[in-house]
Order: sequence, then C-alpha cells, then structure tokens
Amino acid sequence: MLKIQKYAAIDIGSNAVRLLISNIIELDDEPVVFKKNSLVRVPIRLGADVFLKGEISEYNQERMVDTMKAFSLIIKAHGVVRYKACATSAMREAKNSAPLTEKILETSGINIEIIDGEEEAAIIAATDLNSFINPNKTYLYVDVGGGSTEFSIIHNGNKKQSKSFKIGTVRLLNDIVKNETWQELERWVKDNTTQYDKIELIGSGGNINKIFKISGKDVGKPLTYFYLTSYYKMLQNYSYEERITKLNLNQDRADVIIPATRIYLSAMKWSGAKDIYVPKIGLSDGIIKSMYYETVSSVVV
Repeated sequence: MLKIQKYAAIDIGSNAVRLLISNIIELDDEPVVFKKNSLVRVPIRLGADVFLKGEISEYNQERMVDTMKAFSLIIKAHGVVRYKACATSAMREAKNSAPLTEKILETSGINIEIIDGEEEAAIIAATDLNSFINPNKTYLYVDVGGGSTEFSIIHNGNKKQSKSFKIGTVRLLNDIVKNETWQELERWVKDNTTQYDKIELIGSGGNINKIFKISGKDVGKPLTYFYLTSYYKMLQNYSYEERITKLNLNQDRADVIIPATRIYLSAMKWSGAKDIYVPKIGLSDGIIKSMYYETVSSVVV
C-alpha cells in the first residue's frame, strides 16, 4: 500500500536560511524514497553580523522573524506532518540567539534547535551517503558552510573520523580566520589521510553544487582537481559585479563561491585527492532522513 507524507527541514546557516520540504514515499516492502518537493532559500547572512560583532543586528532579527513566519505558513499549506529547525555556526555564537529563538517561537510557532559542529556533521553523515560511495574506497567528506566546515573520513563505507572547523565562507570573506586554524585543519587532514593509498573527496554545500551544475558533468561523475583549480583562477579574474552580470551568479553566491572553492581545493591538496564527487546532499537532507528513521525506530520499539 502506497503511503506519502511530507516532512520539512529548516537549516539556519551563517550565509542562508533554507526550508526543504520532501515527500516520504513508502510502498509495502520497497525501500523508502525521499523526494524533494520544494526548496526555499533566503540569503540573510547571519554570519556577517555575528562573526564581526558577536550578535545578530536588529535588521536581520526582523528578517529572521519574517522568514520563519513565512516558512511556518508554507509548512502548513503543504500539509507537512513533521518538521525540524536546526541552526548552526552563526546562531551558536550569537550572544542574542536565545531571545531571538524565543521571539521566533512566539510569533511563528517554530522551535529552533541550535546544534554544535559535531552534531551537524553527524546529521549530514546520516544522509544516504552510502548510495553515493563505493564501499571499497576511502573518501574525505567536506561540507562547506558560511561559519564552519565539517570534515569526515569514510573508509570502506564506515565513518572513521569527523571534525568541525571554524573555517567558513562568510568568515573568510570578512578575513577573520586565523592562520593557526588553517594549520590545524591542514594537520588534521594530513594526519587522517596519509595512511590510505588513495583518497577521493565528496563535497557538499551550495557553492560546490553550483560549480558542479555549471560544469555540465553527468550526475555521479566527479570534478577533477585540475577543473576546480582552473575554475578558481577564472573566478578571480572577474570582479564581484562581473561574476553577477557575466557569470550569472546570484549576488549572495558571487562573493562566497571563491572562499568555498579555496576550502575544497585545500582539502584536495592536503589529502592528495584528484577527484571530488558532488552528490547534492546537505544538512536539510540529513534532518529529513534522521527524523524519518527516528520515527521508524520508535514505531518498531
């Protein structure tokens, strides 16, 4: 018997806020299917406030409240049966995140859960990553956000190591990432990848998804280190305005895409990876899947 339910995930990042609505399709003994139904993205860029001043500005607080009200109405209109809202790096560090989350709960009914870097990495890893990877290979999984980047080592289908670093696109744009943080990341990548003969990258995040789309590559095919290096150099030859007008990038993508590419290239260089796979998954997908599997396990128990 066919059963279709809608779940929603809200990802409150340092660069943008996203609402993902997915259809959960169940049919007797068939594997469950997660099908994206709708995605709304609002580029509030909380990190620009928080990483420089330590708190979210009045203007962006108002935008957050309005966005959550709108998301609440969209969730209701879609007939969503279950949702979860998670906030990451910027909200973790904002001095005024507690009163803001309270106001959002009062005005929209949306309860925001502020998660740490390790939990963020775990939720992302809970996605159907196994369907994208070869169980006989070793991967460095890199999820680049505005405030932090999550790294995981996956060997023979199992996650071996995972760590979150405060290196993100919005932090880099504002030049507030210390050299020591880069050095710590370089050491971590090298220490955790040198034991493997060959390693490949898996990249997630809006910027690498955009680069992959522009490349015209078939789904499942990787981008090479050479391609990504060439694209990185090409981006730097254009001004911010030209990236918008000539490369057709959104204004909130045209600046962060350069530091994002730098992070992926650094990870490839330090790990010796020649290829990067882009399965188009992220925190929103992980939230949806973790909610579903929690529901299933609680029913089984």
